[in-house]
Amino acid sequence: MEKKQVRNSKTYYSIQKMDEFMMQYAFLFSLITLFFAWFLSKKLFMPNIAKKNLPPSPPKLPIIGNLHQLGSLPHRSLRFLAQKHGPLMLLHFGSTPVLVVSSADAARECKTHDLDLAYRPKVEILEQISYNMKSLISSPYGEYWRQARSIFVHQLLSKRKVQSFNVLIKEEISLLMNKLKESSPVINLSLMFTSLSNDVICRSAFGRKYIDTEAGKKFVRVMSEGQELLTNFSIGEFVPWLSWINILNGLNYRTDMVLKQGDKFLDELIQEHLSKTSHESKENFLDILLNIYNDNIAGVSIDMDGIKALIKDVFGAGTETTSAFLEWTMTELLRHPTIMKKLQSEVREILHDKQDITFDDLERMHYLKAVIKETFRYQPPVPLIPREAGRDVKIMGYDIAAGTIVMINALAIGRDPLFWDEPENFKPERFLNSSIDFKGFHFQHIPFGSGRRICPGIGFATALIELVLANILHKFDWELPGGAKGEDLDTTELRGLTVCRKNPLLAVAIPRDF
Repeated sequence: MEKKQVRNSKTYYSIQKMDEFMMQYAFLFSLITLFFAWFLSKKLFMPNIAKKNLPPSPPKLPIIGNLHQLGSLPHRSLRFLAQKHGPLMLLHFGSTPVLVVSSADAARECKTHDLDLAYRPKVEILEQISYNMKSLISSPYGEYWRQARSIFVHQLLSKRKVQSFNVLIKEEISLLMNKLKESSPVINLSLMFTSLSNDVICRSAFGRKYIDTEAGKKFVRVMSEGQELLTNFSIGEFVPWLSWINILNGLNYRTDMVLKQGDKFLDELIQEHLSKTSHESKENFLDILLNIYNDNIAGVSIDMDGIKALIKDVFGAGTETTSAFLEWTMTELLRHPTIMKKLQSEVREILHDKQDITFDDLERMHYLKAVIKETFRYQPPVPLIPREAGRDVKIMGYDIAAGTIVMINALAIGRDPLFWDEPENFKPERFLNSSIDFKGFHFQHIPFGSGRRICPGIGFATALIELVLANILHKFDWELPGGAKGEDLDTTELRGLTVCRKNPLLAVAIPRDF
């Protein structure tokens, strides 16, 4: 009996060991089978993945990819990387692919895929600030974007509308001239240009100024804060499981505060316009938006969040880009006194002793237009223009996957030595006998972008810029405080979607005797 139990026990353990061996063998066989199945599926059913021709890339780190290489001024860092890796360069922000375009040829080829690249990257902070991507700048390509752009173009930025603003633009510039005369010799031009740009935009779009009110000043600060937030690359945006960092570093709190403070001002602004009596003028942009909201004019529909998002477009895009451009232009003129004198000679020769400058006068100022073109080339206010590939495309022989962020570096393109002679020098003369313009048709000069998503405010911005520069150069001589030399002028940039001077531009204004 005992022997039989021993035999049964040995048999049981033998069977158990054999079962364990068979299980291990089956597991190993399954692994091998799965590996070969995966390998065969890659070879047989997904041949394109193995054959994809991707653009050159700099080395990347695990998890964060190339985020660490952006530096404090991304447009400068990306230009430096492109000089090493080529005009089409593939980066990774976390797991998100980013194509950086840094040459005119590459930008031209992107234009051939304009419809495929007409989308905007969906960034969480931008999504919140723009009321779920309802601003013209941020909205994805589609029917809503077409309607929003149509509203902007026809109701605020058409040639007829811009011409109708001529009187108020001249009024605001006249007020600026008086401020310059009454101020102390040392003028904060950065502050002056911001105030002027905001006043013109507000009067054009909303019927009155707001920067002289406490609420208006606060809103301008909030808008600047929002712009700054958009440049703080959120690690959680590209590595979702690290989103908790945004709580620790205060990014989520700052975003919430910007949204609440901005929303409060916009609600008050809208309510002010809704409360207008029937006798008050309702011809400005916001009133037209409210009419569309109430009456669904011409089949166009828009909700209240859409109105707020479009108002932010007007404030942000209109004020910051114009004022930044004016301060960079004056920075370069102060750095290059010979160029300033040449420009002043042209302006004063055409105007003589005239106080009122007309737009017909401006048409004759060819050197002024050359200076403006050169500033846009040398120091574009918005150097990085983001898009997103809506579907797979092939650019310059490289395979670009749907969902790739496409970053067009206007600064790098404007300083490409293949297209520009002495690109690091400020030389307006290069445009005097050139047909090259910045309206989206010459790809070596695209500070406003090109194609479907080109900035619709080109006409408005250039009209204002030309008139401001002609006036301040006609009626004042300019020099740096304390007898400083132009080459000593600080040109440090402040990080932002719109790149402004880090420090205010201070200059001495000397009124001319007429």
